[in-house]
Amino acid sequence: MKHKIVFITVAFLFSIFFGNFIETTEAADAEIAQQYAPILYFVHDETCFPVDVSYHIDNSYLYMVGSDQPVDIAPTNESLAGYMSDEYYLDNQKGSVDDDGIITDYRSSELGSYTVYARVDSSDGSTIIQYWMFYAFNKGIQNQHEGDWEMVQVVLSGSTPTEVMYSQHHGGQKATWSQVEKDGDHMKVYVSRGSHANYLRSFSGVVGLANDIVGAGGKTLTSSDYTLEILEDQPWLDYAGLWGWTGSNEEEANQASLSGQAGPSGPMFREGGEMWSSPLGWGESLLSADDNIFLLELFLYNFVMIFIILTIVILCVLVFRIYRRHKKTDLGPRIVSMLYIDGFNAKSLGNVLCIVGIIIAIFSLFYPWYVVSTDIGVSGYETHGMANMMTIDGINGIQVQVPGLTGPIPMGSLSIPFSLLIAMSLVFLIIASIGIAQSKKLGRKYIFRGIKLLVPVVLIVVIIMSLGMIPFESMVDTGDASVDIGEVICAISGSPFGGQKIVTVPEVDGQIELQWGFGLGGYLLLVSALILIISGGLEIFSNTEFFAVKTVEKPKKEERKKSEGKTEKSENEMQPLENEVEEKDESDEIPKK
Repeated sequence: MKHKIVFITVAFLFSIFFGNFIETTEAADAEIAQQYAPILYFVHDETCFPVDVSYHIDNSYLYMVGSDQPVDIAPTNESLAGYMSDEYYLDNQKGSVDDDGIITDYRSSELGSYTVYARVDSSDGSTIIQYWMFYAFNKGIQNQHEGDWEMVQVVLSGSTPTEVMYSQHHGGQKATWSQVEKDGDHMKVYVSRGSHANYLRSFSGVVGLANDIVGAGGKTLTSSDYTLEILEDQPWLDYAGLWGWTGSNEEEANQASLSGQAGPSGPMFREGGEMWSSPLGWGESLLSADDNIFLLELFLYNFVMIFIILTIVILCVLVFRIYRRHKKTDLGPRIVSMLYIDGFNAKSLGNVLCIVGIIIAIFSLFYPWYVVSTDIGVSGYETHGMANMMTIDGINGIQVQVPGLTGPIPMGSLSIPFSLLIAMSLVFLIIASIGIAQSKKLGRKYIFRGIKLLVPVVLIVVIIMSLGMIPFESMVDTGDASVDIGEVICAISGSPFGGQKIVTVPEVDGQIELQWGFGLGGYLLLVSALILIISGGLEIFSNTEFFAVKTVEKPKKEERKKSEGKTEKSENEMQPLENEVEEKDESDEIPKK
């Protein structure tokens, strides 16, 4: 009996002690998580915001990958804990990946309630505070899928914050605490539209992984605007399946994975579980923030505004020159000198070719300039045709991505609106040709503009050749095997003008076919540049005048001086007469004796 009493007493004290300890730990975690809770900035037209996972669970059926029959039509937070395999997925019944049904339902049911999940981890020797955000739908530029998990974390050394890591698609970015924009201890996080990737600056995204659209003109969520829930024993954490539709059959599932339409893994299983099990190791593998890149991003983010200002300045200069030309020599009967086409001669042929070159250059803006594509022939991972790995065009700039099991993996992007530059360059050529009388002068303008059109083609070749200098270490995961991207990139950079290569994957008895080279837009750009150069040569060769120059008559300087001299002389001649009259008048006034 004594032993029982002692045992019960010890057990009671033990439960009280550890119960208080757990409560104290949870309270401490909540306090430190609240201290560094992020401020989230969204673009003005963002449609989804951090939400409680119960929204997705309550509206979803649970399926097994490759099956069109639901396993559970009413899953709960608790029941999901029993599905500890990635063979399952939650399919939101309010819509699909091909429509905005989920977004519409989320927007209609949203009552201003937002949720951010926090986790405090000290397993790596440092204190790491993770903030997980779940979004109802991912509608990014490169892909769209149901559900979206993203995360930012801050690393503390003792009680001092030292660095942060922001998730971006399959990668992310790390930065020192001093590089972070913050309000007190609250780091500022700029969330990209649709994809919800996290960035350190409001002007980022144009240089990065996926050409994301970022800004601070929309909703702003501070720690007082959302519920901060500590991740501890939530049963849904153990759910190892995907948080979104993945495919009703095996072929559909494979296609969904390759196209980025498959739902994401939960926090414990993102990026193979590394983000959860080794947060510091995952963070250290990310790209470091660079202040010089920030400056480049700032320039590119404001590129259109800068371009508009420069365009207005250049137009003002051109208009002033045309005005002076008009005052001096007139502008000729046809105003625009490239319209002087009369008969079969070098002058007319040069102008015709110039107009043709301009039209071809305009068409080149709407087609890819350079394309690298791949066809994966690995069992269970087929692309069923060529899929673009890299594209360079005039609208989106440079986009690099590789197919992955969870969707396209962005490798980098540089968003430069080359089309805008080329289009305005052609407009300037037309304006600059107004009132030019000599074909030689016009021909030089044609040649100069043609050389400018060659610049993008040369840059593309340089960019492709320089890819081989980048130390690629990423691998394309094909399930049972992997392919070294570095080998693929080196093959492309070694033959920048085009080629093809077949990479064998012996582990799975498969192969990957690669093709690369200039696209239709690149060839059109090259042709238009050569045509403009030839047209300029014809104009110089013709060496003619488009119209007779009419010099505006002005009084000669000598005549003006002579006229002014005569006027002065006549005034001087009149002066003695006036003096004589005055003297005579004075003598008449003297009285006689």
